Parts: sequence; structure tokens; C-alpha cells
Amino acid sequence: MQPQIVLLKEGTDSSQGKPQLISNINACQSIVDAVRTTLGPRGMDKLIVVKNGKATISNDGATIMKLLDVVHPAAKTLVDIAKSQDAEVGDGTTSVVLLAGEFLKHIKPYVEEGVHPRVIIRSIRKCLQLCLEKINEISIKINKSNATEFRSLLEKCAATAMSSKLISQQRVFFSKMVVDAVLLLDELLPLNMIGIKKVQGGGLEDSMLVAGVAFKKTFSYAGFEMQPKVYKNCKIALLNIELELKAERDNAEVRVDNVKEYQQIVDAEWNILYGKLQKIHESGANVVLSKLPIGDVATQFFADRDMFCAGRVPEEDLKRTLKACGGAVMTTAHDLKDSVLGKCDLFEERQIGGERFNFFRGCPNAKTCTLILRGGAEQFLEETERSLHDAIMIVRRTIKSDAVVAGGGAIEMELSKMLRDYSRTIAGKEQLLISAIAKALEIIPRQLCDNAGFDATNILNKLRQKHAQGQCWYGVDINQEDISDNYALCVWEPAIIKINALTAATEAASLILSVDETIKNQTSGGDQQPQMGRGMGRPM
Repeated sequence: MQPQIVLLKEGTDSSQGKPQLISNINACQSIVDAVRTTLGPRGMDKLIVVKNGKATISNDGATIMKLLDVVHPAAKTLVDIAKSQDAEVGDGTTSVVLLAGEFLKHIKPYVEEGVHPRVIIRSIRKCLQLCLEKINEISIKINKSNATEFRSLLEKCAATAMSSKLISQQRVFFSKMVVDAVLLLDELLPLNMIGIKKVQGGGLEDSMLVAGVAFKKTFSYAGFEMQPKVYKNCKIALLNIELELKAERDNAEVRVDNVKEYQQIVDAEWNILYGKLQKIHESGANVVLSKLPIGDVATQFFADRDMFCAGRVPEEDLKRTLKACGGAVMTTAHDLKDSVLGKCDLFEERQIGGERFNFFRGCPNAKTCTLILRGGAEQFLEETERSLHDAIMIVRRTIKSDAVVAGGGAIEMELSKMLRDYSRTIAGKEQLLISAIAKALEIIPRQLCDNAGFDATNILNKLRQKHAQGQCWYGVDINQEDISDNYALCVWEPAIIKINALTAATEAASLILSVDETIKNQTSGGDQQPQMGRGMGRPM
């Protein structure tokens, strides 16, 4: 009798070999099914309710993936590629997941027949290399010298990114706004210099772009309403100091033996405060912004001298103001010179919806801007913000990498045709695998048709015919329920989206194929909470 060898802790579940691979592929399929229907202009949205009852309505693949709490280890890789696509390019998150899932789906029969995963991975890598070469070869380079042409191109890319979102009806309006916003930034195009503020109420068309900074009116004290609300050519002091009487935090003990001495202590405290305020006034600043609270005494003091103040300004807003108006954030009231004060042409406070906003316009080195979004429901505003974020990322990417391809499944069909032709020139197992991947690439146009309710087989046949004749920009045309030259229709996307999507999808597929054993230890790990007792750990 052989003694039984116990190697792993009991309750450890280990599965290996082919069944393991197949089950991982199946798990990825079910993830893909979750986001499959959100692709394209006719894609549907998902409503996800998380633990605390907050509902999110979204069409953005990455957002949906983040909110789905995926526990399956292999399926998590798909969530990661969606996140990476979101961080790198901003749009195309649904496509990435779809492609990865579809690669696996078409390769699954070969795995079942016993083709070694390494052979498959090699073929996938080969395909990727061919695809990237093809994209670089046929993508259309942008001419940046002609400013108006370049601008209209950016608007088209932004409109394509928004066509599948909730705000697709207003995409002309928003694409102009997004391009304006991005072109206001400096060379590096930092994302955090575009502030997005959401105000409920009003229609989407009431949204506006402020070339400069706008932020919500902060918490204010008595005397605030007496301050002027509009300045021309104002100077702005940005502070990081409290302008109010401090309560003594340290338990300092002061012994006094008569009232006069006590009065001196109180006076000293007031004098410190008034000294600070006087210095700020003498510096010639008209607008005082501080990160820390500005108390009621200070508010009244400023109001008497026709100055405007706002305390407890959020840090990112203060930083944006600094970038736009110049100056520096001071931590002391001494030494306020002209060189550390910001400047702008027009400061005003305006009512927008139910909120009041402080606007700084006409800033000298304005490399920052603020989008103020209006709309009905809160979820709707959040989804609008996500859609605009995608569009902003796309415009940034297009400016940085200057090549575009046609969207609407056109580029995928072209790559699919190219791989098919290539697979006929080689012998061996790779031929089958490469043609399987060529078929997998057709998922994008197919899904676009399915989501719009067209006859996918019919349209794909027409597309294959066009591409075989060498017209490489033909894709699905949602509005005509037919195919058309998407380059002429201005359905454009930056080539980098496709490059990134294909790279991420092939990497995820290779990763999942190269796993052949999963060892899961149920009992270890901090999953179990101690049982709730009745206080003091007594049992119920």
C-alpha cells in the first residue's frame, strides 16, 4: 500500500490540463457577453447597482468592467485590459474586451483537439505583428500645418468617440467644445487641467466651456453678500492660511491676575489677525482665495474694502487657478508682492442652475479650462462626464499620434482580409490558426450590425466583397442600414486606438492560453469574518 501524500492544505482546489483551459475560456466568454451589446452607435447601456444602492448607467466598457466585481481569476485579465485601454487611449474599451473574447472563442476548438497552446500563442503573436504593420501602412497621416483642416479632423474623431454614448444626439455641439478645451492646453496636454463641473438642471445644450477657471462658490460667512461680485483686471492672492481667530488647541495655561492683562492677550490675538488682513489689503489684491477657512471677521473686513474672498477652495481648483492666472500659493501674509499675485481680465460670480460659480476669464497664461455640464438626472450627468472624458482622451491622442483610420468595422475587415490572404501562403497548423483569428476580427462589424438589428451575415458578405476588390475603408453604415466608405463619411478614429486594442487583446488571449493549472486555496485568505457575537464576544 502506498501511503497517501498530502501536499496541499485540505480544501485546496486544483484543476489542470485541457479542461482547465476550456473553463477559463468559457469564463471569458461570459464576461464578453456582459459588455457585448454596448458596442457602437446603436449599443445599449447597462444599469449597474452596487452594494450601497448607487445606480450607475454606463456605456463605457471600462466603467462596466470596474463595477462588475469579477472574482474568476482568468476573467480578471479582461477587466485589466479594459482598464489599460481606458488609461492609455480612453476609448475602445468595449472593443478590446470583445476582441480578446473572440480570439479565445475561435481558438477554443483547436485547444479541444489538442493543439499545443504554445503553437497557438506563436500564431497569435504573428498575427499581431502583421496587423500592426498593416495599420501603419494604410493609416492616413494628418497634415498639421493647415489649422482649420486639423481642427475639423479632431472634431470628427471626437464625434466618432461620442457616437456610441448617451450624448450622441448632441455630438456636434460637444465635439466642438471638447476640441476647444484640448487646444487650450499647453504642449503636454495634461488631463487634470480640464476641470469638469456638473450642475443639475437645464438642458445639455446649456453646457459651456470656460476658457479659464470656474469653481463652485465656497462656504461663506456673514458679510459675504456685501462684497462686489465683478472685477475688471483684478489681482488674485492665493493663500494657504486661515484668516480667523483660532481656538487654542494646545492646552496652554496663561495665568493673569487682573482684567487688563487678560484684555491684552485678547487684543494681541486680534491684532495678529488684523495685521494679516491689513497686509493682504495693502498688497493690492482684489480677490483672495484660500485653501483654509476665511472667518466672518475677515469676510467683513474685505467687504468693507471692496475685496472678494473665498475660503476652503478645493486644492485642485486652487492649482488650476494658479496655472491660469499665474502667481504663487503663499503660506504667509508677509511679503505679498506683485510677482506672487495672479492676474485676470475679468472675475465674476454667476448663478448657474441652483449653484453659484466663480469665473476667472481672460487669464494671461491660460493653459487650463473648465467644462460646465448641465443636464437633468445625476446619473445622466455622470455618464456625460465619462463620455466627454473618452472624447477628450481621443483628441489628445490624435494630436500626439498623427494617424487616423476609418471606424465602423472598416479597419477590422481589412485586417481580417489581409490575414486570410496571408494564411493561404503558409503550410502547417499556423494556417488554420491564423484564419481563425482572421475570422475573429470580424466580430467588430458583426456586433455593430447585431446591435443595430441588421442582418449581419448579409452585410458582412457585402463588406468582404468590397474589401476583396481593394476598397479598404468600407465599413458598416448604421444610418443607411448598409455598407459605405467610412473614410468619406468621416467616421474616423486615431490609429493608436486600434493598435493598442489589438496589442492588449492578443496579450490577454496569450496569457489565458498559457495557463494550464489553477490552484485555489479556499480556506486561507482573509475571507471569513469572525462571527458576530452579542458584545464581549458572547455567543448569541
